[in-house]
Amino acid sequence: MNAFVSLGNAFVSICNPASLLLMAAGVVVGIIFGSIPGLSAAMAVALFLPLTFSLAPSMGMNMLVAVYIGGISGGLISAILLNMPGTASSIATCFDGYPMAKKGEAGKALGYGIVFSFLGSVFSFLILTFCAPLLADIALKFTPAENFGISFFALTMVAVLASGSMVKGVLAGMLGLIFSLVGMAPIDGTPRFIFGNSSLMAGFDTLPTLIGIFAISEILITAEAMGTGKVETIKMKPVKGFGFTRKEFVYQIPNAVRSALIGTGIGILPGIGGSTSGMLSYVTAKNMSKHSDEFGKGCPDGIVATETANSATIGGAMIPLLVLGIPGDGVTAMMLGGFLIHGLSAGPLLFVKNADVVYGIFAACMICSVFMLGIEFFGIKAFVQLLKVPKHILMPLILVLCCVGAYATNNRIFDVQSIVLFGLVGYLYHKFKLPATPFVLCFLIGEMLETYLRRGIMQYKSFGAFFKRPIFDAFFFIAIGVVVWSVYKEYKMYLKKKAVQAAEQS
Repeated sequence: MNAFVSLGNAFVSICNPASLLLMAAGVVVGIIFGSIPGLSAAMAVALFLPLTFSLAPSMGMNMLVAVYIGGISGGLISAILLNMPGTASSIATCFDGYPMAKKGEAGKALGYGIVFSFLGSVFSFLILTFCAPLLADIALKFTPAENFGISFFALTMVAVLASGSMVKGVLAGMLGLIFSLVGMAPIDGTPRFIFGNSSLMAGFDTLPTLIGIFAISEILITAEAMGTGKVETIKMKPVKGFGFTRKEFVYQIPNAVRSALIGTGIGILPGIGGSTSGMLSYVTAKNMSKHSDEFGKGCPDGIVATETANSATIGGAMIPLLVLGIPGDGVTAMMLGGFLIHGLSAGPLLFVKNADVVYGIFAACMICSVFMLGIEFFGIKAFVQLLKVPKHILMPLILVLCCVGAYATNNRIFDVQSIVLFGLVGYLYHKFKLPATPFVLCFLIGEMLETYLRRGIMQYKSFGAFFKRPIFDAFFFIAIGVVVWSVYKEYKMYLKKKAVQAAEQS
């Protein structure tokens, strides 16, 4: 009851014109940063940190929350329209969003993404408001062994994502793991695979890698198509409302609830991130779907799963930040700086000493989600017009933004060179018909997997001790089961294909 009263008071206190205007502006700026390949929600929050210095603590933190929510949601726009995820969280949105756009259903794809991004956010914020301390206690029970189990489970999803060609999928994934090993080893800092180049000491950053694999490779593929005169002309279907019917919305509810739970659960575990939750939700939706063959060809289920999960991660990531003072991802690490700027100490005492700020953040999360829904809804028709911009004008602009975004990540020219390297890798994957998804997943998970493995062995002295942890056992053996099932399905498909070929020859 006290939580309801405090939340109600917070709504009253922040519902003034100045505060609402700042939050709306923050959401707009976040959407812009999130939708441009090369920029990110973390970058937007970092740029806005100094601007909040002159504001009251509650108003300043609410503005950062607005930028965060807008930034994560904005990534779906470029993912669907250009096949270029604006943020790492929207990687899996490309898999079905862009094929829908190519079929003329860009407006419908955006509608699905916007609505379920909103619902995922609201779900996680309700959990954040009423269950934060309880979930923080659960998160504290996760040792490196449990985190390794989750990372290992996520890594085995390559087997599912590569369905149809297991060999190609594993090959693509192994190359991603190799790139994740470049640079300083976690824990002991031993240089690996740097070949005498000091720029490789820090390894390959996530953002330039994703820009290269998705954006630069897409630019190269489009340029090649323009050279041969094979550029596709997309005929857009008219959009009414969000583009989907009430029946279609009801059909997606189980998928959305499952994805929201995954997103919130992954969010409360520090260091895992929205990209992992989006991938896991996508794979889970694919496994549980009766029409899994449609995934990757323009299936709305994939968009719903990814966008619900990555938005739900926002509320999940803020639980360890507010309750324990531990950032859940890169953006909440920036927000921790916001607390320090305003003289606030994130952690258990924050609820005692600055309860007004905490519940103000909870209320701001809800209000900013509504702003995000409204702004993106009214922008759907404008967003779709992006597809009408001639490719010879659009692609050079995107290339410039990608280079600026890559450089701004760490202020080093090496990251700009990296996007060219990974652009070529993505282009070669396209030419040899290798799936890029396993590469990205293995690259994202590789460092986490090694870090948690090393920490766990240091803590328990042997890998065998991991199996004494029930949560680790659950994730580990489910992961093994997924691999075995995927190999079995692949083998059955192979036998079926051989039988068809034999029947045709006879």
